[in-house]
Amino acid sequence: MSQSVWQRISIIIPVYNEADTIEDFLKKLQEFRQYGHEVVLVDGHSQDKTQELARPYVDRLISSAKGRARQMDLGAKMATGQVFLFLHADTQLPDSADLLILNSLARGKYWGRFNIRLSGTNLLFRIIEKMMNWRSCLTGIATGDQAIYMSKMLYHDIGGFPQIELMEDIELCTRLIKWTKPDCLKQSVISSSRRWEKNGILHTVLFMWMMRLQYFFGVSAKQLQKKYYPEHG
Repeated sequence: MSQSVWQRISIIIPVYNEADTIEDFLKKLQEFRQYGHEVVLVDGHSQDKTQELARPYVDRLISSAKGRARQMDLGAKMATGQVFLFLHADTQLPDSADLLILNSLARGKYWGRFNIRLSGTNLLFRIIEKMMNWRSCLTGIATGDQAIYMSKMLYHDIGGFPQIELMEDIELCTRLIKWTKPDCLKQSVISSSRRWEKNGILHTVLFMWMMRLQYFFGVSAKQLQKKYYPEHG
C-alpha cells in the first residue's frame, strides 16, 4: 500500500443471527486485514453459530446487547484504528475501498459514504439506487447501507452514535453535517435487496419514506422500531 500518511481502518460490523452468510461475507474482508486494517465484529447475542463461524476471520469479536447503534458504538470504543468504517453484514465493499477512504481523508475530508447498488436485477432497483445516491449527496444524510466512514477524532467529537432503537444513521449524519458535508464517493457498495424482494419493491419504498416522514415529524425511534420489526413485538 502506497499511502503518504498511512492510517489503520477499523471496519466495525454489527451482527445478529447471520450464521448462514457470515463466513462468505467475512472472507471478502480478509484482504483488508492483510493490509493492516482490522475487522471488529459486534454480535448482539446471536442465537445461532454466528460467533463460532466468525471468530477466525476477525480481529476483535465483541458481545453486546442487541441494537445497531449500541453495537456500533461499542465497537468504536474497542477499535484501535484512526478511521472508522461502519459496515452492515449484507453489504459488500468495492475493490480498494481502503485506498478510496484514505485518499478521501487525505484530500481534507473528515467523513463520507459510498454510492449504493442493490443486488437485485429488477430495473426498479436501478432507479431506486440513483435516487438514494442523489438524495444522500444533496442532503448529506446517508443510510447505514452506504458504508459510512469517518476519522476517529470526528466520531468522538460528535459524541458517536445516538443510543436510539432505529434511525441511528440519520441522527449520526445530522450530527456530522453540522461539522462538514460528506465526501460522496462514486464507487458503489453492493447491498442485499432481500428485504425489498421479500416485502415488495414499491411497498418497501413507500414504507421507508413513511418511516422517515414520521420520524421527521417527531415519532420516536422506539415507536418506529415496533413497525420496522413487528416480529419483535
